[in-house]
Amino acid sequence: MPPSFQPGLINDPSGDPGLFIPFAFNRRAIVFDLGDIAALSSRDALKISHVFVSHTHMDHFAGFDRLLRIMLGRSKTLHFYGPSGFLKNIEGKLSGYAWNLAEKFTQQLVIHATEITDDRRIARRYDCRGGFQPIESALPVPPNFQEDVSPLFPLHILYQEPSFHVAASVLDHGIPCLGFSLKENFRINIRKERMDAMELVPGPWIYQFKQAIYDGRDTESIFPVFRDNEAPAAREQYTVKKLLEEIAIVSKGQKIAYIVDTAYQTANVEKMIALANNADHLFIEAAFLEKDKEHAAKKMHLTARQAGEIAGLSGAKRFTLFHFSPRYQDSEREFYAEAMSAYHLMTKRG
Repeated sequence: MPPSFQPGLINDPSGDPGLFIPFAFNRRAIVFDLGDIAALSSRDALKISHVFVSHTHMDHFAGFDRLLRIMLGRSKTLHFYGPSGFLKNIEGKLSGYAWNLAEKFTQQLVIHATEITDDRRIARRYDCRGGFQPIESALPVPPNFQEDVSPLFPLHILYQEPSFHVAASVLDHGIPCLGFSLKENFRINIRKERMDAMELVPGPWIYQFKQAIYDGRDTESIFPVFRDNEAPAAREQYTVKKLLEEIAIVSKGQKIAYIVDTAYQTANVEKMIALANNADHLFIEAAFLEKDKEHAAKKMHLTARQAGEIAGLSGAKRFTLFHFSPRYQDSEREFYAEAMSAYHLMTKRG
């Protein structure tokens, strides 16, 4: 069975940063960064429920307008998270348009936006039919979360559900820039051979079954399963406990990390290692090659070698490079050769 989260870059490695993370067997997705999202179909964009923005440089935030336009006229709730100054930037975007007809919309679009710093967070709500005027929000604030690997650099939980949470660390890019991690609390793997033996058909009910486990539903409660998705009558009843015994294996959860636009400085490096600790898949910027490391330092970006070192030191099982500077043409192989050399060197040391 596929993993619960299936991340993929929205653009090619030289394009605007953005990571689209759809949920398996559920018409829902979250996004890390919101640059140019023209490559996302409207169908995929409509799956988005939560957007986590590292910072509001144009190439990380220009897609806000397109996403807003796709969502207008629909009954949707969007959650946004960003660093210091984020609410002012959101309100600047929203105030750039006239909303005199918005009160006539039959469907309500609601935006919840949260601004995060190391010591506080502010949340506001913006309703379409209210002309997107800001209202102080009383959304519950999750507790801070700290991984054991770096007690000096705690990660902040931005959002959590029973099955996963999204955490962030405040990095330095000349301005505050958030790095993100998404982590399942635990993983429920479905045994395909048992599904076949029981003549069960994969479908949305698998996501619902997993969610019942994450929600802590009574294992003696009854859960419907399907033999034919096209024939609702062809369903059977099993207890949650029986399904767990027959078709499920509970294991360590999947972890995805996303790091972009940050300087290779001691404090940043330690924060990045904590953020990406034991990630199954790390998406990390590599704006420059090592031969241009002085220019990278001035721009407060990483080189491919530095990205590979961080991936190795954090114990990431896999990494993807992106956000290549436009000064390089057809150099992806060179970026990966440099990064992989550093990655293997760091993992051997570990």
